[in-house]
Amino acid sequence: MDLATRRRRAALFFFFLIPGLSISSWVTRTPDIRDQLGASTAQMGLVLFGLSIGSMLGILSSGPLVARFGTRPVMGMGTVLVIAGLAVIGCGALFSSAPVVTAGLFLSGAGMGGAEVAVNIDGADVEQITRRTVLPTLHGFFSLGTVLGAALGILCTAVGFPVAWHLTAVAVAALGMFAYAFRSVPAGVGRTRGARPAEDGTAPARPAVRKDRRLLLIGGIILAMALAEGAANDWLPLLMVDGHGMDPALGSGVYAGFAAAMTLGRFCGGFFIDRFGRAPVVRASALSAALGLALVIFADSPVLAGAAVLFWGLGASLGFPVALSAAGDSGPDPAARVSLVAMIGYVAFLVGPPVLGFLGDHYGLRTAMIVVLGFVAVAVFLAPAIAPRHAKTPDPAPARVR
Repeated sequence: MDLATRRRRAALFFFFLIPGLSISSWVTRTPDIRDQLGASTAQMGLVLFGLSIGSMLGILSSGPLVARFGTRPVMGMGTVLVIAGLAVIGCGALFSSAPVVTAGLFLSGAGMGGAEVAVNIDGADVEQITRRTVLPTLHGFFSLGTVLGAALGILCTAVGFPVAWHLTAVAVAALGMFAYAFRSVPAGVGRTRGARPAEDGTAPARPAVRKDRRLLLIGGIILAMALAEGAANDWLPLLMVDGHGMDPALGSGVYAGFAAAMTLGRFCGGFFIDRFGRAPVVRASALSAALGLALVIFADSPVLAGAAVLFWGLGASLGFPVALSAAGDSGPDPAARVSLVAMIGYVAFLVGPPVLGFLGDHYGLRTAMIVVLGFVAVAVFLAPAIAPRHAKTPDPAPARVR
């Protein structure tokens, strides 16, 4: 791997770390934000809808923007929106304004949806260049960011540090990391518009991408596993507080355990993928997530439920990045394939928060999580679709690491 590629990969670490740090910073303070807003569970679902709408708009616009301008400007603008949204959420909490918090979540969602599709396309391109498993480790830095943000959020919750000052400080730190990383990202990656169809085959490839049955099955896996991850990111502290009677600081601690399990799974995932293959690892991951969810839903012991979150986190850790890797090498036009599968996955972030919020308001958050459990169970049976496309090539080593 040459020096430019090493610097590019290191820059991508920061582009994954920043959204993880940002999202966990406000998630760990959701009980405090909810109390400052005086909102019910259903009303919090509506507030979170700002994140969902923003995410979907970012996702829908990201593919065309990457095709037109490349990944670099889309990653840059998206990350700036994530950082700005975090500061706006802090302002909304300061003034007890649900519309301002919703607007901040909208900005963060738009930035996260746009930037993460672009950064995953860039990460898949690095995998193609290095012929090594890279995306799980990159997503591991997202999870590392959630651990760091959760730890800081727990500390701030425990000492009663104001939400607004907490989120503003995180935004300033994230802005510094962004300024450092952005200069190492090359221009032109993922850009396809303006090239002649006869030369690069872009025009005929995209309709074929949308009709690729295997790619849609991969999208089903990423939808289920993104829902499992997103449900925890959106609701886990409140699930522990309202569903299992924990105090807010302990509920945030359980979320930190989930984030730590996600981080461990993603940093170790490359080893197991290279050794056993994608499909067995994804199947085992889905089974682990299903076990953890089932115990959280049906066990009445807060201690057991808190421990089960570790299985939930380990299980949810690899589905998203491994599915993106599989999409990237599933056929021609890898950027379009990664973009399509990422958009399918982010549908979970659109429908997940408000649906779970409304179900939780009527039936309780524990019961609402049965929906997530059902999707994860389906992913167990879809796992064979994620196997490498060229598993039967004479030299199997490159196929295992891609």
